[in-house]
Amino acid sequence: MRHVQSSDAKARFAELLGQVEQGETVVITRHGKPVARIVPDDGRRREEVEAALEGISALRKTMPKLTLEEILSARHEGHKY
Repeated sequence: MRHVQSSDAKARFAELLGQVEQGETVVITRHGKPVARIVPDDGRRREEVEAALEGISALRKTMPKLTLEEILSARHEGHKY
């Protein structure tokens, strides 16, 4: 969570909105005391998460079925010992 003085927020509002779009919460302060909070839109975030989950589900359908032994034997593949 980022705290920004009201005078700075006014001068950099577009930049702050960009940070909120990226998921950050911004607290606007006046004389060191919080007066407002800009938070990401829950609906938009939920849509992004649902889209990501749908993508993962679609990818899983294209992947071959693996046994537990195959998964466990591959977990250290490529590691340096």
